[in-house]
Amino acid sequence: MTEKQKDMVAIPSREQVESELNRIRYRRTFLRTLLNTTAVLVVVAAATTLISMIFLPVIQVSGDSMTPTLNDGDILLTCNTDSVTYGDLCCVSWQNKMLLKRVIGLPGDTITIEEDGSVYVNDALLDEPYVLEKSLGQCDIQFPFKVPDQQIFILGDNRSRSADSRSADIGCISREQIVGKVLTRIWKGKK
Repeated sequence: MTEKQKDMVAIPSREQVESELNRIRYRRTFLRTLLNTTAVLVVVAAATTLISMIFLPVIQVSGDSMTPTLNDGDILLTCNTDSVTYGDLCCVSWQNKMLLKRVIGLPGDTITIEEDGSVYVNDALLDEPYVLEKSLGQCDIQFPFKVPDQQIFILGDNRSRSADSRSADIGCISREQIVGKVLTRIWKGKK
């Protein structure tokens, strides 16, 4: 092979050059798309985390004080608000613990719980289809009990096993202690 022939062999054809340019363009496009997608996913994950921590906290039930309504291991979506009303399930902070309970009484209400576990709010018997077994439970407060201003009276649905406002240790909950109101269960735990 002559020198001229060797030089000609080293020069790629037009099709080879176009093929190589297309491969380089595809690789650049692929890498740009991959980086953009990764950036979008990171921003979405950060925004979701921020929203869930500030506005819609996700909590997990631990214990059986709200059985049968909520079970151990259930995962709940809550709304960060202190605006609650009768019957709402809310998450409250007490001694660095989170308690899930039902709102029974609002400020100024008079609560009475009979020996058989029947609950009266302002002398009206409370209809409680969510309670399987009525019980006075662990109670060391005197009835009738008037709910103080800016506080709420909470009870667990499993009255015989719940530590709640019936106990002077916990008592009524102030609005500042309310972490949020339960919106929905997003994962069902064990029964």
